[in-house]
Amino acid sequence: ERDDLAAVPTADPSLLDPALAAAVRAFQRDHGLRADGIIGTRTRVALDVPAAARVAQLRVNLERARWLLPMLPDTHVLVDIAAQELEFTATGPLHWRTRVVVGRPSRPTPELHSEITRLKFHPAWTIPPTILRQDVLPKLRRDPGYLAHEGIEVLSPAGEPLDPGAARRLSYGEFRLRQRPGARNPLGRVVIRFPNPHQVYLHDTPAQELFELEERALSSGCIRVENALELVYLLLADERRWPRAAVLAAAQAGITRSVELARPVPVILWYRTARAEADGRIAFLPDIYGRDAALLATLEHAPTW
Repeated sequence: ERDDLAAVPTADPSLLDPALAAAVRAFQRDHGLRADGIIGTRTRVALDVPAAARVAQLRVNLERARWLLPMLPDTHVLVDIAAQELEFTATGPLHWRTRVVVGRPSRPTPELHSEITRLKFHPAWTIPPTILRQDVLPKLRRDPGYLAHEGIEVLSPAGEPLDPGAARRLSYGEFRLRQRPGARNPLGRVVIRFPNPHQVYLHDTPAQELFELEERALSSGCIRVENALELVYLLLADERRWPRAAVLAAAQAGITRSVELARPVPVILWYRTARAEADGRIAFLPDIYGRDAALLATLEHAPTW
């Protein structure tokens, strides 16, 4: 599929010399792998993929591109789910790209189109039902002091404060939990919202070390954004009251503050496992949710006209 390795001049093919290591790093960059020049398990698996499988992968993603690219607005935010990256594009060319954490396979990030309409600095976090049932309540049963330690308050369905013990006495649905802003809040310094039925959003995170991981499909569906304040600046760049210094000041102030965008910005959460880079090279991405096979089967059985 590529000539990186074939073109490497080496005196001994059994040695990983600097030229061969550089070729391995180029291969890794084009396959969504950590470009460290080390031929580990994931790199070996990618090297063993036959050319026919890559052709099928291109076919699947050309179909996906046919659905989306003709209607892509000039300015938009695109979350590339399989690549675990976010792109901000302004009036045509790619403007900025960063790493993200997306939903784990058991809680996948949905594909959708919407518009970013608002954001909030230092938000409280109302714990979603799935996380409440599957993650928080089991921890609370094991540790009665869990809520106090994490800065989580108990509220009635109408938003009225309840005694902290209510979460252990009441049935599910009779209360909700909200984590106050602060160092333990998983939304970090800012949350970026857009209307959608899945209740997912973009947000900062105090766990910045996650962005160094090669595999970042770890969340419960929402998208954690590396350098989230830079994205905020880009979203607000056409508003004179929000220069970069103002964004930084709001992030450092520690005060909850909501901001409505003067002009909504389209956001697309898209799943693709191959893409063309700016220099024309093809990047093959991991099929983290195992969706390629079903689409390929549909294409194989599509009627001919």
